[in-house]
Amino acid sequence: MNKKSFTKIILIVVVVIILSIASYFVFIKNSETTVQTQSPAINLVSTSTSLSTSTPTNLSVIEYKNNQYGFTFVLPVNWEGYSIITTEWIGYPLDVLQSDITAKRGPIISIRHPQWTSQNIRQDIPIMVFTVSQWNLLQQEKFHIGAAPINPSELGRNSRYIFAIPARYNYAFLIGYEEVEKILQNEPLQTF
Repeated sequence: MNKKSFTKIILIVVVVIILSIASYFVFIKNSETTVQTQSPAINLVSTSTSLSTSTPTNLSVIEYKNNQYGFTFVLPVNWEGYSIITTEWIGYPLDVLQSDITAKRGPIISIRHPQWTSQNIRQDIPIMVFTVSQWNLLQQEKFHIGAAPINPSELGRNSRYIFAIPARYNYAFLIGYEEVEKILQNEPLQTF
């Protein structure tokens, strides 16, 4: 390997590290941006899985419904009183030296357990929202999200959006991460 190639590789590694650190601080800052507490009475689901404001016949699940992006997410009843936290993902071009791809951005809608506090941090359920175009560019490796060489995993899609869970979302092993894994195994996200 010649000196010029080695210098180029070192420069790329340094840029990736700087972008990763900057992304971390942006994520921490944005994680406190929007909090919406859901009214449990509105989110209870009947046996026909339609949204109900009356007393449901099946109290084993509750449902979060997002009309803006067109999806619902089924939760166990112990999540009654959950909060919605909205942050942002940022994707950076893989080849920062020769890329015509600009940074991509999109929302992360996190469902937060009602027992979460700053002293008792629990695992959120983060749902990344991509346009079809963004998702296609990500699959073509035109940009990356975070330092992990692993793309987000698709949870579902409708005609306008792809919904995904971030790679390594649970690597901090926070309280409740196993419960979130069980929730995700039941394919709780449905699109409309």
